[in-house]
Amino acid sequence: MNKKTECPFCHPDDDPEQNIIFENERCYFLQHNMHQGVLIGSGVIVPKKHHANVFELTREEWNDTYELLQKAKHFLDERYSPHGYTVGWNVGEVSNQFIFHCHLHLIPRYNDEPLAGKGVRYWLKQPENRRPGQVR
Repeated sequence: MNKKTECPFCHPDDDPEQNIIFENERCYFLQHNMHQGVLIGSGVIVPKKHHANVFELTREEWNDTYELLQKAKHFLDERYSPHGYTVGWNVGEVSNQFIFHCHLHLIPRYNDEPLAGKGVRYWLKQPENRRPGQVR
């Protein structure tokens, strides 16, 4: 079996746990049932063509990603009324990418979350994240 047939984002309609909320010519906005218990409303924007990471996207795929990002935000604002968002890409294992088909995370955030106010950079700035031998 090759990577494309193993990839959950190459054929999202084959996975009953993934819901295609919107799509355009080059991308999907997907929500996964597993994440809705904690990350309510969260989803990913995924190019239909398999790319290992975001740096491989074409200009057209970037444009379609932008289009779906705006549409998904409007949808999430209407449905869930979040107080903010965490939006981002992971590239490579060291950044916690474990599905090697690039995808943009769109995570609504709420004032009453136990981790409200702790975004992506919060964890990276912790002293225990300092590299060995790193000089200030």
